[in-house]
Amino acid sequence: MNWNNQITDYKSYLKLEKGLSENSVEAYLNDFIKLQEYILGIRKLSILPEHLQQQHLQDFVIYMAELGISKTTQARLISGIRSFFKYLIMNDYIKDNPASMLETPRITRKIPEILSVEEIDLLLEQIDLSKPEGHRNLAMLETLYSCGLRVSELTELKISNLFFDESFIRVRGKGDKQRLVPISQKAIKEISVYFNNNRNQIDIQPGFEDFLFLNRRGKTLSRNMVFIIIKELAIAAGITKNISPHTFRHSFATHLVEGGADLRAVQEMLGHESITTTEIYTHIDQSYLRETIMNHHPRAFKE
Repeated sequence: MNWNNQITDYKSYLKLEKGLSENSVEAYLNDFIKLQEYILGIRKLSILPEHLQQQHLQDFVIYMAELGISKTTQARLISGIRSFFKYLIMNDYIKDNPASMLETPRITRKIPEILSVEEIDLLLEQIDLSKPEGHRNLAMLETLYSCGLRVSELTELKISNLFFDESFIRVRGKGDKQRLVPISQKAIKEISVYFNNNRNQIDIQPGFEDFLFLNRRGKTLSRNMVFIIIKELAIAAGITKNISPHTFRHSFATHLVEGGADLRAVQEMLGHESITTTEIYTHIDQSYLRETIMNHHPRAFKE
């Protein structure tokens, strides 16, 4: 099967069988297209995808690294290549996986930026509740912080997935996987105020009736709009940290770990497949403890 046909079939596999989001599908396809451009354009090899060998793939990875892409991008690229060859095996195009032995570069994890509880309160205080979108923004950010949601999970949150009597919401995460997440009484209160007042004044477009957070045109908010709202509030609050919607998720997890929450429980609430991903918040906690000691211990400033 030629490269273009493989792209079409691979895309269907990613969407229908793996249930990936549009953004994830696009990322995987871009990895495949880069490989195609290298094999057909740079190396000028007349070879089908299913006939590629490990050396072809290793040369491709080296070529991309020499272009100056980061180790993180290299690792994601290798992950995309591995995914494609797993697809070929599943569909009986090949028997052996030439990508299985590709070495992933060692990545030093960066501790993400977080907000303190006081900074979150200060940021939320900047919301102008006299504006039509005021109560929506407050309910939205309280939910983001209360539940540790990804921004896409927030914008796609549906009314039918709110279980306030039990203090839970149902969230659709990566790979269309669903999980139940506890929600605070503060977030429930702000959602109720928004839902019973501001939301009822919106002319909701057909097909968007079940979505909780809507823009003024009666459709779902874009991820970019949530980012802009948070950036503007941070500026108004005088917060100079580089923050985004994901900062609320990091802060949610960090504050739970600092408070003594079980790491497995935090993993479940965040929807992480691997506990290793969640463990970064223990490092944040250690940094917090070290900073506290250095600032307050009587021996900290003595040599």
